[in-house]
Amino acid sequence: MSVRRLAKEQPESFAFNKKSEAEIKFWLAKYPEAKKASAVIPMLWIAQKQEGWVSEPAIRDIAGRLEMPYIRVYEVATFYTMFNLEPVGTHLIQVCGTTPCMLRGSGELIDVCKKRIGKQHEISADGKFTWIEVECMGACANAPMIQLANPDGDHYVEDLDGAKLEALMDDLAAGKQIKYGPQSERNASEPHGTKVLTDPSLYDGSRAKKIKLPNTGKAEG
Repeated sequence: MSVRRLAKEQPESFAFNKKSEAEIKFWLAKYPEAKKASAVIPMLWIAQKQEGWVSEPAIRDIAGRLEMPYIRVYEVATFYTMFNLEPVGTHLIQVCGTTPCMLRGSGELIDVCKKRIGKQHEISADGKFTWIEVECMGACANAPMIQLANPDGDHYVEDLDGAKLEALMDDLAAGKQIKYGPQSERNASEPHGTKVLTDPSLYDGSRAKKIKLPNTGKAEG
């Protein structure tokens, strides 16, 4: 558990943009009017995806729209490490430091982050990176690993070591596309060196039948 506080410097105001408003409408439609407070986490997440972090004016705006006491939204925002309480670099690296990752070398990843970026929560000199250590990401079979959040989305990058992380950061800094998921020869979390189930179509979704996603009417490919 860590102490999480709002950034000292805050914007004067916050407003959701048109794209965010459409996403908010989608999420609020999932709950009865009397239970709309259940949308607090999705709304904090939408605010973060819009601005890169969750500011105090954003928390106040969300509290007003959900008719929740400000302190309750503040508690949610400061409890979950998924919410950035201050601006971050273009690429946010979250290093899992829980026991399985620690035993598999997450300390080496943290050393690379300290060398390349600086202290936790700081933005690198070029504005491209921020790193933090987080608790379990639930990917122990692929330890050590990071979650990388950037304009492409939120992705796990697994089976890392210091050299692989440095190369990955070089590519990101150069604007190159990187490979997400395991950085080894295996698919997902299958055993290393497996000689069975090697057909790529088993994993790339090409065999899946399209279905309609619940509550959206959209087809999933």
